[in-house]
Formats: sequence, structure tokens, C-alpha cells
Amino acid sequence: MTPPADGSVPAAEPADDRIDEPSVDEPSVDEPSVDEPSVDEPSVDAVADALSEPDDEARERALRAGLEDFELDEADRALLEAEWDDEGLEPGAAPLPVLAVVGRPNVGKSTLVNRILGRREAVVEDTPGVTRDRVSYPAEWAGREFTLVDTGGWEVDVAGIESKVAEQAEVAIALADAVLFVVDATVGATSSDERVVELLRRSGKPVVLCANKVDGPSGEADAAYLWALGLGEPHPVSALHGRGTGDLLDATMAVLPEESAHGELRPDGPRRVALIGRPNVGKSSLLNKIAGSERVVVDETAGTTRDPVDELVEIKGVPYWLVDTAGIRRRVHQTRGADFYASLRTQAAIEKAEVAVVLVDASEPMTEQDTRVVSQVVDAGRALVIAYNKWDLMDEDRRPFLEREIERDLVQVQWAPRVNVSARTGWHTERLVPALERSLESWDKRIPTGRLNAFLGELVAAHPHPLRGGKQPRILFGTQASTRPPRFVIFATGFIEAGYRRFIERRLRETFGFEGTPIEISVRVREKRRR
Repeated sequence: MTPPADGSVPAAEPADDRIDEPSVDEPSVDEPSVDEPSVDEPSVDAVADALSEPDDEARERALRAGLEDFELDEADRALLEAEWDDEGLEPGAAPLPVLAVVGRPNVGKSTLVNRILGRREAVVEDTPGVTRDRVSYPAEWAGREFTLVDTGGWEVDVAGIESKVAEQAEVAIALADAVLFVVDATVGATSSDERVVELLRRSGKPVVLCANKVDGPSGEADAAYLWALGLGEPHPVSALHGRGTGDLLDATMAVLPEESAHGELRPDGPRRVALIGRPNVGKSSLLNKIAGSERVVVDETAGTTRDPVDELVEIKGVPYWLVDTAGIRRRVHQTRGADFYASLRTQAAIEKAEVAVVLVDASEPMTEQDTRVVSQVVDAGRALVIAYNKWDLMDEDRRPFLEREIERDLVQVQWAPRVNVSARTGWHTERLVPALERSLESWDKRIPTGRLNAFLGELVAAHPHPLRGGKQPRILFGTQASTRPPRFVIFATGFIEAGYRRFIERRLRETFGFEGTPIEISVRVREKRRR
């Protein structure tokens, strides 16, 4: 194997706890016996004692000075001279006013939400009932910031999942500071619209009436009929083409307060947690159980959640932003319509989160989807907790099979905390907090450069890199380039093989922890400066 032209090496693969099995292109003749320590190998305690010696800084200065004998580029010097600045969390601000968008199914609420946001955020499809939960988005108009809440269609006298959607719309009205009531002007006011009007009047919230699907002057006559609802002036709008939305928002800002009287105050620095997994694994049930209320729609039908749903909840007194995402299906390119956009939003939710809780159905055999979801989190560089849900449904005969599945399918993420829970009953859900805290602490962890190089020195002395082609690459210097996730850069005289990098990663975890976070290790091969 030869190094790339620029000397860089891709980040190390996630570590496992087994001996690296040699592949076809990686002969095992000279592999170090990294998992079977020799007699003279120092113990973990001995390594820790060595790393605490006061000469770490002197060692760092000496190694850094030695690097001057090698060819370094501007990127290398920038990395070596960079000063650490721990990222602080922004203090919480006053709660933004909340504007809820309500109306019957398929009147264009999500299209209007996308028009207000100026981007395609809400899932839109020419099918009634695509939106099922209440979903919040940050929005801005004329310098005013507010929270926009998209809701599922409100129908009366419905049963099943539709009744739960209507309940979510009622909750959105109760928690809003103002309501944007959307009516299809081409259809006119229906009996369901009149029932919604009664609900809005009882709520006492300011209401702005939007007459949607008015694509031209001829449709404004239809909008005029909506005066009969008794909610004041109907604002003719075409959410699809943007006609009249500016005047609608001006009228809305006139009734929307500066600060929310109903929104929750955001504590300083709540961490963002994404709940992900394949469809119908219990993500929404877990969010509702943790929150202590029915925050999102739960139904036995797989794929109920389409949009990521953000909820600020407290778990054992600790605030977290929980993001309930749509289930990741087999392949994004095999999905269509609303499911396709939902898959993209799930990936975006992982990117925005700090830690992901991957839910696995413990009562059923693990699938390729489960392992793919875990890989998405690791590839995104996010902290990870694996929660085995539906533990109450697993019988004793299933347990040994589950252990073998974990050893086979999740061997690359043995470093991730595992929690057995039941979202239906709430069993052991409180154990998620310490697991999240451990993962986030590791995700934020930084190893001082002196301690890191002392660790590498002890490691290489006990287990040097195997010879390749009669040469043995020498590690010159190591530094941690960043956190979230921890990224390490090693300067060496030759290519460091992937197996040896995995060995370094395993020993980093054994010595410094790093439970629940992926670790990235890259190698920069540098030659001696020519005199």
C-alpha cells in the first residue's frame, strides 16, 4: 500500500475489540500482536502513571523542535501553532412568539409554510394528510423572528390516526401566541372549517384568516365569501405562487406579540439529541414517554412520522432538544414522494444533532437497515448511544440470538453505550441520561498534546509498527486537531497501516475513555528536509 500524493491518510475506521483479521492486501506476516500483550507490556495503570509525569511539556517541546528537520507545509504549521479555544454555549434567549398554521387537510398549509420560510422544509405532496405531527421551524419576516408551527389537517368526527392528528392541531393552538387559519377559497367554508372557528374563538388567540389558492383576481370573489366565518378580513393568497403572502405576513406580525407567553424558556445550552432508527421501531413512543405527554403522533402504522420534530424536554432535570425523525427506509433512492424528502430530513437531523440515540427492536432480528443507521451516525461524526427498545417483548430464547447479532453486526461500534429500554412502559428510560452524558463528554474531550505524545511514546516502545519493505515508519509527533468528534493527526516518516491505526484507536479508548464517540485518526507522512 502506498500513501496518497499529499501524504494524508483517511480517518481510521471505527475500532472493534477483536484481533484485526488480515485481508488479501494486508499480509499478516509482520502484524504486531496488539491484542495479546507481551510480558513486558506496561499495564493501563502504568501508562496512566507515565502520562501524568511533569516532563510531558518538555517532551512536547523536544518533539515539536524535532519536526523542524522535516518538510512541513503551511497547513502543518497552522495545525501545530493553533491555539485551543473551547466552544462556549450561547445563553438562552427570551422565547420567540409562536405562530400556528391550522386548517383542514390539503388546504395548502405546508405549502404556505414553505413559502413563508423561503425554502422547502415541510413535506409537501398532493395527497391529504401528509403532515401528521406539529412541526416547528424558525422563521423571520421584516426583521421579526418567530417560531412557525405546521400542523396536521384538522377534521371533526374522525377516528384512528386522523383523530390523533386533530389532537396535535388542538395542542398547537393551545401553545401558540397567534393562529394562521388556512381555508381553501376554491371550496369555501365547510362544516369542518366552522368547527375550527368555534375552537379558535374558545382559545381566545388572535387569528388571521388566509384564503388560499387564489391564483388571480377572479378568485378574490371566492375569498370574499369567507367574511361569513366571522374572523375578520380574509387575506387572498396563493401559497403555491407566492401571491399575497407579503400582505398576509404583515397582518400576522401586527397581532403576533414580541415574546411568547406560552413557549418554554430555553435553558442555557441544551444538547441536541436525534432519535433515529428504521420505521416503527418506537422512536415517537420513546419521545412521548420521556416528555411525559403526547408530543408526537404514535400509531402502529409504520412511517407515521414524516418530518423531524423538535421538542425541548427535561430528563431527570437535564434539558435536551429531542429530535424525533422519520424512519430510515432501505434506500433513499428507492423511496418516493413524501418518504424521499423525509429520508433527506432525517440525514439533516443527524447532521444538526450532537448525539444520536439509535433505536433497535430487541424483539426482532437485526436488519441491514439497523446497521446502516448506525453507520450514518458514525460517518457524520456524531456521538452515539444504542437503545434496544421493546425489551419487555423479548423472551428468554431471543436473548442469546441478540447477543450474537450484536457481536456480528455491531462489532465496529463496541465503544457505544448500550441501554435496554421499553418505550411503551417507560422501563429503564432514565438510564438514557448517564449514557448520553458519557457520550457527549467523550465527544467534547481533548487530550493535552504533551500527554498524547507521552502516550504514543509508550505505545510505540511496547508495540512498534511492523516492518514493510525493510523499513519501519516512525511516529514523530501527534496532536489533537479538534473535538466533536475527537480528531487526531499523527506526523510520521512513513505510511501507518489501517490495522495499526485501529490499534492506536483502541489504546486511546482504553487509556483516555472516549466511550460513545467515534475517533478519527489521520497520518501525515513527512520526509526529512534536504540540507
